[in-house]
Amino acid sequence: MKPAYDLGIVGGGVHGATVALFCARAGLKTVLFERGSLCREASGVNAGTLTMQMTRVALIPYALQAHAMWASAREWLGHDVGVVVCDGLSLAFTEREAELLTFRAGKRREAGAPISIISPSEAMAVEPGLSEKVLCAGHCKVDGYANAYLTGLAFRRALLEAGVDLREQTPVSGISREEQGFGVATAQETVPVKRLVLAGGVWLEDMMAWFGLHLPIKVLINQLAVTERIRPVMRTVVGIASGLLSLKQYPHGTVVIGGGWQGVGDRKRGGVELLPENLVGNMRLACHAIPALKEARLARAWAGLEAETRDALPAAGPIPGIPDAYICGSVHSGYTSGPYIAKLLADRILEREPIDPLFPIDRLLAPQDAAQATRPLSTHPELAGADETPHSL
Repeated sequence: MKPAYDLGIVGGGVHGATVALFCARAGLKTVLFERGSLCREASGVNAGTLTMQMTRVALIPYALQAHAMWASAREWLGHDVGVVVCDGLSLAFTEREAELLTFRAGKRREAGAPISIISPSEAMAVEPGLSEKVLCAGHCKVDGYANAYLTGLAFRRALLEAGVDLREQTPVSGISREEQGFGVATAQETVPVKRLVLAGGVWLEDMMAWFGLHLPIKVLINQLAVTERIRPVMRTVVGIASGLLSLKQYPHGTVVIGGGWQGVGDRKRGGVELLPENLVGNMRLACHAIPALKEARLARAWAGLEAETRDALPAAGPIPGIPDAYICGSVHSGYTSGPYIAKLLADRILEREPIDPLFPIDRLLAPQDAAQATRPLSTHPELAGADETPHSL
């Protein structure tokens, strides 16, 4: 059967939507399948933070490019995604945290992130609402956040304007190999496509099984909370050296509180239960960093999914042994770098030389699966030393 589309994409989060947008604008007839609503699964339940200070060292160059994309979303996406560019602070309250912060800031600075260690008084000048117990802080001017809800609306409008056949509420049950491409099976029909991109985030492990390949994907169940609207109490994005806190106040007054405190759930059920002790711990830490938050009441809390590969670096590139099939997603703290990594993959599909290397998944597959590849095993040039111990980066 002759393919009805030049490109089929399974997964409508930030990665899949970005690949679809750039490929469609370049002239490929594109169809995107999303089991729910666009950018409302994992991409829609995160805190929207755009930060260098919680980004893996190997991803800093990508995150810097992606941050510039987020900041100029009105230009390339064509619609507002509620991006606020502001200073970011990562705090240390103990000597151990100060050591950890200094080490990590140095590594990220070597990779290009404009992060400096500043004194408590300097930190208070940047963020007057800080606790007086801060020992030092990492300061980065390339920080900010996006509105996850507005992101989905913006991508939907942009994709429709680009002519993408957007099929929301359309789960894909499997992929078949066809003579001229692939068959994407849904409950209604099997859609023939010439090229295929799997962009399912936490569900990539299940999707890769359609090809008989095992790609382990860790699923994090991150608890987040939002306060009622309150007076302005902070003007930066605030975290701490351990990574267990992420704070930002939106222009309308609500404060989003995250930090990766875990809830209960899995990729099949989603986030199904909050752990009260973790929620309380997260709130106490938030009030410890910004004391004025003690005035606020929580309006809502939820658990969002985050995907992570074994080395916490992206799965982005060709699928070994499957011509014209690609994968894109599963990046720790991937909201920041997602659009740029997806754009690089779109360049590869369009037979343009990507400016920066992709992250082939050969390194993540079991030996018997990697043996299916029709090319030598690949490694990303920055994988070596990505975990510069003694601390994970």
